[in-house]
Amino acid sequence: MQNFTRRNFIKTVGIGGAAALTGAGCAGNGPSNGTAAAHVIVVGGGTGGATAAKYLKTFSPDMQVTLIEPNATYHTCFGSNWVIGGFAAMSDIEQSYDALNSRHGVNVVQGRVVGVDAGARTVRLDDGSSVSYDRLVMSPGIDFKYDEMPGISEADAERIPHAWKAGNQTALLRSQLEAMPNGGVFVIVPPPNPFRCPPGPYERISLVAHYFKQEKPRSKIIVLDPKDGFSKQGLFEEGWAEHYGDMIEWRAASSGGRAEEINVNEMTVLADSGFERVKADVLNFIPAQHAGQIAHDVGLTNDAGWVPVDQLTFKSEMDDNIYVMGDSSVAGAMPKSGHSANNQGKIVAAAIVRELAGHEPINPSSANTCYSLVTPDYGISVAAVYTYQDGALGGVSGAGGVSPSGASSSFRRQEAEYTRAWYAGITSDVWG
Repeated sequence: MQNFTRRNFIKTVGIGGAAALTGAGCAGNGPSNGTAAAHVIVVGGGTGGATAAKYLKTFSPDMQVTLIEPNATYHTCFGSNWVIGGFAAMSDIEQSYDALNSRHGVNVVQGRVVGVDAGARTVRLDDGSSVSYDRLVMSPGIDFKYDEMPGISEADAERIPHAWKAGNQTALLRSQLEAMPNGGVFVIVPPPNPFRCPPGPYERISLVAHYFKQEKPRSKIIVLDPKDGFSKQGLFEEGWAEHYGDMIEWRAASSGGRAEEINVNEMTVLADSGFERVKADVLNFIPAQHAGQIAHDVGLTNDAGWVPVDQLTFKSEMDDNIYVMGDSSVAGAMPKSGHSANNQGKIVAAAIVRELAGHEPINPSSANTCYSLVTPDYGISVAAVYTYQDGALGGVSGAGGVSPSGASSSFRRQEAEYTRAWYAGITSDVWG
């Protein structure tokens, strides 16, 4: 009998569970009648969009599926902190769309969608062309609300990187840390809730500390947080105390941590109700977030800047022919994470195939697993299962959990191995 490890379990849930979404016994045997003539356009080739495109073809091989993405390659946000921490390269987090096209039959178009005519069911690209659709899937990710922080604008991102969209910003922050003197100060300003990848800033803090410990041990990290708590806080702080001593100073919002203004030229952050200017050698400001701009342009967002959806199918509440998932959507208790987007992409694909075939949607369980590294050999995780009930996605009581506190070094090392295995598994599932 196979040794059924935690990694095998996650892989099986991801693949076998996806087939069950359409009622199929195996990929390609789902309710494809009525879908062959349909054209589904997917906007955005990140984790959610690429998953939806792949699984639309998996569930209904004869369907025409077009994925529109402005970049020729994609860099994952999950894993980007490894690059910033100095133990992974940009090429390690780079994904190609080749397999979606050659292996799965997705028509991949490199372009940017600049408009949607919902009445005519067409999307307009930046080259002036238009493409019609029967159903539209949007996975536009996040954009930033720079106007909520005085003193800084989007144009300043080349000096003060957010590095919250992986790619050039990731490399920029890494290069700034490399150029920082030993004994310098790295100041990070995490975003307010809700935002992409809740544990992400704190993994970043951890891995920058790891780099400093190896190369610049006199350096310091100051965290000016607009919140009074964060995801997996106890586990992160336990790891910080064990590995980094007093190198990391986390300031909660109620204890002087709330940033009120940034002076870009002086590289300072006004904090603590105006009583202190914190000087940085490297400043990482991660702005407040909302749904990707195209969702606003199409008129799909609510007053808070996110996209309300039917959380059973991720169909937009604003348009019956548009589905929106991933970080842009309001998804109940599910966090804005890569794993969530991957699950949601499969739910959307199944919902569209079933709808076009004249079937009612099913109510699947979905999951999120989030691994974080405190050091390259020290991992922690949180996992949860969600189901649709009373109009919203909520957590299943007793399912999932977090890594135990006080675990042995061998346990933490195993969690770090799971982290890398999870990355390999989910990227293969999405883009492989």
